[in-house]
Amino acid sequence: MPGPVPSSWIALRRWLAALCVTLLAANPMAAQTPDRPLFLNDDGLPTLAPLLAEVTPAVVNISVETRQDVESNPLFADPFFRRYFDLPPMPQPSPRQQMSAGSGVIVDAEKGYVLTNHHVVAEGDRIVVTLKDRRRFEAELVGSDPGTDIALLQIEAEDIAELELGDSDRREVGDYVLAIGNPFGLGQTVTSGIVSALGRSGLNVDGYEDFIQTDASINPGTSGGALVTLDGRLVGINTAIIAPSGGNVGIGFAVPANMAHAVMDQLVEFGEVRRGQLGVMIQDFTPDLAEALGIESGLGAVVTQVEPGSAAEEAGLEPGDLIVSVDGRPVAGSADLRSQIGLKRIGSSVELEVIRDGDAVTIEAELREGGLVASLTDDRAMDRLSGAELRDLEPGDPMFGGEPGVLVARVDPGSRAARSGLMAGDVILAVNRAPVGSLVELRRQLAGVEGALALTVQRGSARIFLVMR
Repeated sequence: MPGPVPSSWIALRRWLAALCVTLLAANPMAAQTPDRPLFLNDDGLPTLAPLLAEVTPAVVNISVETRQDVESNPLFADPFFRRYFDLPPMPQPSPRQQMSAGSGVIVDAEKGYVLTNHHVVAEGDRIVVTLKDRRRFEAELVGSDPGTDIALLQIEAEDIAELELGDSDRREVGDYVLAIGNPFGLGQTVTSGIVSALGRSGLNVDGYEDFIQTDASINPGTSGGALVTLDGRLVGINTAIIAPSGGNVGIGFAVPANMAHAVMDQLVEFGEVRRGQLGVMIQDFTPDLAEALGIESGLGAVVTQVEPGSAAEEAGLEPGDLIVSVDGRPVAGSADLRSQIGLKRIGSSVELEVIRDGDAVTIEAELREGGLVASLTDDRAMDRLSGAELRDLEPGDPMFGGEPGVLVARVDPGSRAARSGLMAGDVILAVNRAPVGSLVELRRQLAGVEGALALTVQRGSARIFLVMR
C-alpha cells in the first residue's frame, strides 16, 4: 500500500492514483463492471479513453437552418405613404436565415436513426448531421414529440457507429455517468459526473417529466447529446439545465432512455406519439390527504375527479382512490403518474394498484383517445387563472344559470386572475369560443392555448368576453 497521506494537492492526487492501482492489482474483480473492464493507461493510471473511443463516434453535431420573414414597418408598405414621399417600389423582402446547433445520438446504424431533442430541430427548414469524422449528411425528420422533447432524425450513411440503449430504470443515485455533446459549438466534448437525482419534474418544461439529474456538465449546444454509463450504454438524452449565469452550475437534466425509446417506437410507426388517456383529475398524496382518507402516509396519486365516459370510469376508478402503481411500477406522485400513462399507446391496457377504503384493489383499464390525466398540482395549464378558486357548476347549484360551466368561487386580490378581470361568482362558459362544462374540459382547452386567451363569462344576467394575455 502507498505510504502516509501527503499534504499537497498534487501529491494527494498521485497518492490516490497509486492507491487505486494497488487496490486493482490486489483485487482484479474490482477493476471491472459486469460487461467490460475499467482500463489503465501506459502509466498504469485509470482511464476512460478506450471506452470513449468506442462510444463517441455515435454522438453527432446537429445544425439547423431556419428561414424567418424579416419584419418591416407596415407604413413602408402603404402605397399612399410611398407615393407622398416619392419612394421607389417596395422591394420583396427576403427571408432571413438563422442557424442553431445541438447534438444527437445514433441509436440504429443500419437504419440511420438519430435521437435528439424536439427543441433542437423544431421549425427547422434544413437539418445537417455532422459525424465525429466530419462527414456531413442532410437529415430527414421522422417525427417529433414536444411533450417529452424528443425528436427522431434519419440519415443515409454507411459505416457509422451506434450507441446501445441501456435500461434507465436501473439507474441509481450515485451511478457514474458521462455527458457527451457539442457545448458552445466548440466541438465534441466529454464531461463526467454522477446521477444526482431521479424522477425530477416541475421544472417549468411543458409536457411529461421524469428527468435524470446529473452534475456532469451540460451546456448550451449539448442538448440532444448522450448521457452514458461506464459500460458504454445510453441511459439519457441531455435536455435542460438550471443555469442562473447562462452556463453549467452542476444541475443538468436528461430524458431517460426508456422514455426516449418508447417515444422513438411510436415516431417510427406513426410519425407522432398517439397517447392513450385515462381520464382522471389527480393530485399528490400528502399527509393531510392521508389523514382525511384514513390511509397510512406514503407515495401515490389521489383521484379527485373521473371524467364521464372515460377509460377510468369504465374501469371503475372512483374519486378518493389512491393509485400506487402502474403495471407494477410504483407511482411517486401526480407528475409521475401522468408521465407513466403519457408514454402508453391508445388501446393499451394498464394494471393499476389502488388503495380504496384502506384495501388494495387491482383495476385494469384500456386507455382511449381523448380524456386526460391532469394534476391539480401541475398548474401550468391553469397558470393564467392563478389566484382563482374554481369548481364545477352542477344543475341545482345556487349559481346555476341553465348552462354547464365552471364557477369562479373566489378570486385573490391582486392575483393574475383578478388583474385580468375575473370576479367571484363568474361562470366560465367557453375558452376561445370552445364550450367548457367542467374543470376537466377547462384545463384541456387551456392546455392548447398558446397566444391570447378569450373567456366567455356569465356575470349575473350579463354575458361578457374577457381577453387575457
